[in-house]
Amino acid sequence: MPLTLEQAIARVPGWEGRLDLKIAPLGGGITNSNFWIEVDGEAFVLRIAGTNTELLGIDRDHEYAANLAAGQLGIGPEVVYFIQPEGYLVTRFIAGRRLEPDEMRQPETIQMAVEALRKVHALPAIPGEFWVPHIVAAYSQVARQYAVPFPENFDWLLERLAQAEAALTSRPLVFHPCHNDLLNENFLFDGRLRILDWEYAGMGDPFFDLANLSVNHDFGDDQDRCLLESYFGEVTPERWARLKVMRILSDYREAMWGLVQTGVSQLDFDFRDYADKHFRRLTGNLQDPRWEQWIKEIS
Repeated sequence: MPLTLEQAIARVPGWEGRLDLKIAPLGGGITNSNFWIEVDGEAFVLRIAGTNTELLGIDRDHEYAANLAAGQLGIGPEVVYFIQPEGYLVTRFIAGRRLEPDEMRQPETIQMAVEALRKVHALPAIPGEFWVPHIVAAYSQVARQYAVPFPENFDWLLERLAQAEAALTSRPLVFHPCHNDLLNENFLFDGRLRILDWEYAGMGDPFFDLANLSVNHDFGDDQDRCLLESYFGEVTPERWARLKVMRILSDYREAMWGLVQTGVSQLDFDFRDYADKHFRRLTGNLQDPRWEQWIKEIS
């Protein structure tokens, strides 16, 4: 059973029985409950994990390991305590500001994001794996168990996914630690760029992180060139194609995530609309005449 806020606080060393804690809910999330807590003038964030999040592929031990490593790098929030076995995190609060998508599209911000991601991708191995074809298969099974309707063109979408996987694996893949959920809400700036929310982190293809950053901030071709030049030093046809295909697979994963949430979530949020929005964009991008050329360039 999930812990109440009071029960979770009582499990943190030094917090039990304190009557002087300042507590306020933090908004923005649609999976977990987050609380700002001030103790002796220091601010922390307590994350209480949502129910059934294991059905979304979240492993709280893996999240803890990834967030711990990112915090030690100064990229993620510093982990202060891990409540087990529930998997609730206590991290140090970062008093930063949100960066609006327009600001994220600026060359200097893209460069900051690349610098952070390159450090993450250079970390020693972390637990867990993130590979979109495997995620789609797992999410499909859960969605069917909860009788969630699939889009009518789902078989066609699976064919395109198999085509992409064959191209992407035509050369040996080397997986690195990746964040895999670079939504705008997961960035803060406090003099340097910080990345929050490591619950989907795992070993994966760094191109997914780059593509996920790109598609979640509506990068155009100019920003994508800046992204690849900042990360690699130059843009090659194969890198360009891989980024564009991974952008599409990012929507695939997001659409399937929404499908699962439609079945399992108890939150007051329209996950069906969220999934359908991403399925529509996914379908439109897969119909782009450049898709076949991108697949060819990767292979």
